[in-house]
Amino acid sequence: MEMQDSRIIAAPRETVFEGILKPEMLRACIPGAEDVTGSAEDGFEAVVVQKVGPVKARFKGAVTIEDVLPGTSLRLVGEGKGGAAGFARGAATVTLADHPEGTELTYAVDAKVGGKIAQLGSRIIDGFARKMADQFFERFKTELEGARPVAPSLED
Repeated sequence: MEMQDSRIIAAPRETVFEGILKPEMLRACIPGAEDVTGSAEDGFEAVVVQKVGPVKARFKGAVTIEDVLPGTSLRLVGEGKGGAAGFARGAATVTLADHPEGTELTYAVDAKVGGKIAQLGSRIIDGFARKMADQFFERFKTELEGARPVAPSLED
């Protein structure tokens, strides 16, 4: 399945780029993440618990970062195994561009699932994948915008 979308994030492009490389940011933004460790250079390991239709599983997986153009784009490639529930594999190409309100983040995701989860049907899987991507990038936007320093008020 393939999907793409974009977000306007009220933060400088460098801040957005650096944010997507931090394990603590990924842990805060990945829905169901219990743990994310590692680094952008060596890759990340993650434990994520998700329920897809009637199937609930703990996925253990790895995410690597490829095709890095600092401040401009990168590709996140990941794979997770959920035991009897099956597996998920995918990649997201993230592109950043200057925008009058901060940074425009555009993403294109290609994902595949197998095992018991794949038996749920493409309609359920596609809807779930869209929801996960939307939640991740909305949380990412919220985290970055919340991290901005607050301008002092006139009373200070």
